[in-house]
Amino acid sequence: MTTEEAVKHLCYVLRNDEEYFEAWKSNIAMAYKDNELWYKEKTGKKYLSKMDKHIIANNAAKYFLDLLLK
Repeated sequence: MTTEEAVKHLCYVLRNDEEYFEAWKSNIAMAYKDNELWYKEKTGKKYLSKMDKHIIANNAAKYFLDLLLK
C-alpha cells in the first residue's frame, strides 16, 4: 500500500466510523490539554499569550505524533 492509499483509507475510516473519529478527536484534544498543563507548570504562567498557545500547539502536535508512532 502506498502512503497516498494509506492516507485515503484513514480518511475514509474517519469519515465513516463515528467512534473511530471520536477516538482520534479525543486523543488530539488531550495532547493539547496535557501540553497546556505541562507548559503552565514549567513556566508558572496562569494566562497564555498567542505565542504561548502557538508553542503549546506545536508541542502537542509533536506529542500526539510521537504517541501515534510508538
